[in-house]
Amino acid sequence: MQWKLKSSPNPQKVKQLSATLQVETTLAKLLVQRGIETFDEAKDFFRPNLANLHNPFAMKDMDLAVNRIEKAIKNDENILIYGDYDVDGTTSVSLVSSYLKTFYPNVATYIPDRYDEGYGISFKGIDFAEDNDFSLIIALDCGIKAIDKVAYAFKKEIDFIICDHHRPGNEIPAAIAVLDPKREDCEYPYKELCGCGVGFKLIQALATNRNQTIDDLVEYLDLVAIAIAADIVPITGENRILAFYGLQVINQHPRNGIKAMIHQLKKKELTITDVVFIIAPRINAAGRIKHGNYAVELLTELDFETAVEFAGAIEKYNSDRKELDKSITIEALQQIEENGEKDNYTSVVYDKNWHKGVIGIVASRLIETYYRPTLVFTKSGDKLAASARSVKGFDVYNALEQCTEFMEQFGGHKYAAGLTLKEENYQNFKQKFEEVVKNTISEESRTPEISIDAEISLSEITPKFYRILNQLAPFGPQNMKPTFMATDLHDNGFGKTVGEDKTHLKLNIIEGVNQKTYHAIGFNLGNKLSLIQQKNTFKVAFCIDENHWNGYTSLQLVLKDIQKD
Repeated sequence: MQWKLKSSPNPQKVKQLSATLQVETTLAKLLVQRGIETFDEAKDFFRPNLANLHNPFAMKDMDLAVNRIEKAIKNDENILIYGDYDVDGTTSVSLVSSYLKTFYPNVATYIPDRYDEGYGISFKGIDFAEDNDFSLIIALDCGIKAIDKVAYAFKKEIDFIICDHHRPGNEIPAAIAVLDPKREDCEYPYKELCGCGVGFKLIQALATNRNQTIDDLVEYLDLVAIAIAADIVPITGENRILAFYGLQVINQHPRNGIKAMIHQLKKKELTITDVVFIIAPRINAAGRIKHGNYAVELLTELDFETAVEFAGAIEKYNSDRKELDKSITIEALQQIEENGEKDNYTSVVYDKNWHKGVIGIVASRLIETYYRPTLVFTKSGDKLAASARSVKGFDVYNALEQCTEFMEQFGGHKYAAGLTLKEENYQNFKQKFEEVVKNTISEESRTPEISIDAEISLSEITPKFYRILNQLAPFGPQNMKPTFMATDLHDNGFGKTVGEDKTHLKLNIIEGVNQKTYHAIGFNLGNKLSLIQQKNTFKVAFCIDENHWNGYTSLQLVLKDIQKD
């Protein structure tokens, strides 16, 4: 691990903000690092307000979208809500369909089959709309590049409204309305909405048109918060407001489907991290193992007992998904070792029997062992399909672009992509990809990095410090949970490895001559035990969290890494 200490912000600004807010210098420093320099900016940050959401009609084509939906309602048309099979897609479909159904009955939903139709709008989905007399399709979290699909629908007299957040190509589909804040000709002030966020702006516009207020839409924000967390979009600006209130809904008045999942988990209060690692994988599991429709049924179910049944089924899919990704990861690691590829610049593995729904997760798992660009292939019809994942600072999309001679198609972005190729091209592709990465990756990108916000003394960690620190939540991209560094530490002599396989490290840290001890846990840091023995001095990178044990709550350091001082 390389530790990278963030550059210190302007000391005068830190001092001024510290005095204005009457908080410790470290906390003021964290705020200035996040672009918060005045009392008003701090107020907006610590007290997100729904009144600060932008006018939805500032988004290009929003008026056209609202007019077309109102026309469909007036003419008694059938409306199909279409979305992708991942968390962002299924929450978007659940959001828009459940809102429309509160005042209009002729609404149905459609999620494409991951294996039969693939990502995004499909010809099969449009044929389904024609066969069932749908004259308007609202596509969510997809469609910005579906030029041919929208043209195909137009010939069948089916109109499209596209709500997407992905970067458009050179041409915009000829839909009735294309809502996408990343359109170059869209002046909407916040560009980082997820697909469900764009869907929320659509229902906000419809609500405004129907003389409803933002208060009438708060109940839908649980879905938006889940999508924001799962899609790893920045938790800044409008996303921060939506996530903040969405978490309140999840914890206080969740819809039946979410309530049923929480009920199974027996957790009292969920954070954004819980949503990312507990709720999102379960929603995703439906599309990975069975079908995304199951997720939409769970998230829109009005009867709690039925929702509990759906949640039970999805829990089973998630268990199956866990077993699959665990077993496939073991097989993939064996393949790398047996092929003598441990020292390669890339990990590229293939087995025709691996489940297509989990190869992306497996690629991420492999990076935990071999920190390098990774592709996991499986058989898909008469071709091979792969999920690609990358490491910090390395653009895997650009690397794949240099291997196009061996691929059928590919798409994605800097850190994640997907591709297909003919089986006979696999070895040539693998060799070329290894060459490209070897020649272009920097040494820095080959070592995992811990970004450290500030170096502090452990004596600064008080209940008040933690309480204010917690108010920086919800955490996520561009507002990550603060990571600190402390030096001149030693263990009190009782540090030990814990856990079934002794992979974790538990210790009581003493700082310098200060005899106060600080509890610390280092998950998967059991191999660092020798560093803290014999009163060795060391330094740690850590976050601060609460430990709940036997009804007693205390602060603890959650270690990210330990190094010799």
